[in-house]
Amino acid sequence: MTDIKHLTDKEVEAFLDDLDKNKDGVIDYAEVENKLDEVHREIAPTPKPHHLHYEGKEDEQRHQFLRSIIGTDKSRIPRPEFARTVKTWDIPSLEQEKKQEQDQKEYMRSMPLHRRFRSYWAVHGPEWMFLALVVAMQLAFGIWQLVKYLTHPLFRPAFGWGVVVAKTSAGVLYPTFFFLILSMSRWFSTWLRRSRLISRLVNFDLSQAFHVKISIVALGFATLHAIGHLTGSFLYGSRPAQQDDVAAALGPDAVPRPYRRYVESLPGWTGLVAFGLFWTLAGLSMPYVRKKSYELFQLGHLLMFPIIGLLCAHGTAGLFQWPMFGYFLAFPTLLVICERTTRTVLGFYKIPAKLDVLDQATLRITATIPERRIWPYKAGQYIFLQVPKISYFQWHPFTISTCIGNQMQVHIKIDGDWTSKLAELGKEGESIPIKVGIDGPFGAPAQRFYDFDQSIIVGAGIGVTPFSGILADLQARDKELHRKHGGHSVSSDVEVSEKRHSSDSPAAPPVRPHGDYRRVDFHWIVPERNALLWFSDLLNTVSRSIASHSQDPNPHLDIRIQTHVTQKRTQISTHVYRWLLELHRTESHPESPLTGLINPTHFGRPDLGRIMDEHYEDMVKLLTARREGTDAEDGEMKVGVFFCGAPVIGYQLADRCRRLTARARNEGREIEYFFMMEVFG
Repeated sequence: MTDIKHLTDKEVEAFLDDLDKNKDGVIDYAEVENKLDEVHREIAPTPKPHHLHYEGKEDEQRHQFLRSIIGTDKSRIPRPEFARTVKTWDIPSLEQEKKQEQDQKEYMRSMPLHRRFRSYWAVHGPEWMFLALVVAMQLAFGIWQLVKYLTHPLFRPAFGWGVVVAKTSAGVLYPTFFFLILSMSRWFSTWLRRSRLISRLVNFDLSQAFHVKISIVALGFATLHAIGHLTGSFLYGSRPAQQDDVAAALGPDAVPRPYRRYVESLPGWTGLVAFGLFWTLAGLSMPYVRKKSYELFQLGHLLMFPIIGLLCAHGTAGLFQWPMFGYFLAFPTLLVICERTTRTVLGFYKIPAKLDVLDQATLRITATIPERRIWPYKAGQYIFLQVPKISYFQWHPFTISTCIGNQMQVHIKIDGDWTSKLAELGKEGESIPIKVGIDGPFGAPAQRFYDFDQSIIVGAGIGVTPFSGILADLQARDKELHRKHGGHSVSSDVEVSEKRHSSDSPAAPPVRPHGDYRRVDFHWIVPERNALLWFSDLLNTVSRSIASHSQDPNPHLDIRIQTHVTQKRTQISTHVYRWLLELHRTESHPESPLTGLINPTHFGRPDLGRIMDEHYEDMVKLLTARREGTDAEDGEMKVGVFFCGAPVIGYQLADRCRRLTARARNEGREIEYFFMMEVFG
């Protein structure tokens, strides 16, 4: 482990200057107390319940805490004496955080060009490959139509340049609408996720963002198509001088053909109505409308069905070529119709559930899934949830936290109108029975978690909640197994040493690990501590289970949770006090007074180099322990490194995975690190 640089003499003096406001060379206890309250209000304005916040006991608990860190009952402490006390706290220097940030930048700058390209490709490759496929199809059909109507001897003389613009845009729209509608299908993406290779090549985690972007492209080319006809081909083809050319192109029965006849034709009016509805749907999809009325947003999306029908009819006349648009729309439309019909039916099939308001930020819904459901429910997948008491039309996606047998739970962050209304139905500390509609389950990136022997998860914000759900699911299954076996771990899924969990540095693997021993390192990166609060109860449940099974000598699964708060603090007093508050825990209240979490919280960016290197050394020890215990060869080990967050961190992880795999190969060990870029959105 790299050496930690503690507070410098200059930083200690700056801290004392901030306390010693009257500059009398003595630190008053009242000054220390006032600064504690000031910093605590700044970094934890709405703290979790803690021993420092019990009503009627705040003063007593605060005094005990302050006296414990000062180490004296004196009311006035000379500066030199207090300075020596501060140095015993072993608080990392602010320069340590700056050094870590600088080291990460230096690592990227020193990376050779070929390694940098490979890392960039590991992060962005699937996204770019899928977009390249879409763009290639758009270009292929667009260029085909462009060349066809530029070179055709009949159409341009009859309809002018407008037909070239309109039909080129139509060519682009064929694959555009195919992928636009297909991106709405949850069944299709869930089915494709069964293949790890396809999941890597086609990033369905970006389906929502892709849907928005390709909708904009479709709207733009649909507008060009309409302009090409309405102000070009229709106008040009209705001129008396072009009637002979129109007759040559469309047949003698097509003339005379005034402008009105073009508009009133089946292709004309269906195209205009579909175009108008498409713009209406786009307007109802604007963020302002969605935020103001989610029901209006969802009802507006029902316009897609008449739009699809009109588009199919739009090309049936076959004025210029055989109708092909319907063939492009058939497969994705059939999928979406089946899915929406299923969801509508499920909305009328109410499932009994319980609503628990865990705190001011978090809800939990527990439901019993009917045995008649076709697809099995698993943690890490997601469902669409409907609560009829709030709305029959609103369906919202949530990650499955746990699912044991047919008992399923989802944790919901209170953030928005719908979740706020849901919270109003419940009562904190009491389970309220409600009825819900559930559609799903649908595949999520976290499903690939089980493809690897060992796992490292590095993620930012709430994007890692599917993996948190997997941890909670494993913990719940472990609890059930321990209950069945009278508290003894016979074949449990989750056992972890309390020492290993609470320590800042990972410990060595167990002395006699099972052959199916699985370790999960969970690193959660958030910009500030408030991002941790809403999910703290779920993670603490996992942590408590780990501690309760700490005596198992042969664990099957080892979960290590560490969180990293990256928000920078330039004020030395804020920096010092947040470290002290984070470290101050008691036996009765082991949670952090800042984050509400039992597991350790680190301030600053994670040291990826140290994390990865220490993990590799532990894997080597694990293989050695297995060999010594069974007199067998080391065997092989596959480590999945899952990442969701800022690309710059992903570049480093991807490069380090390749380097550690190469290191293992050079040392004759079959250890492979697989980088898995995940995007939840």
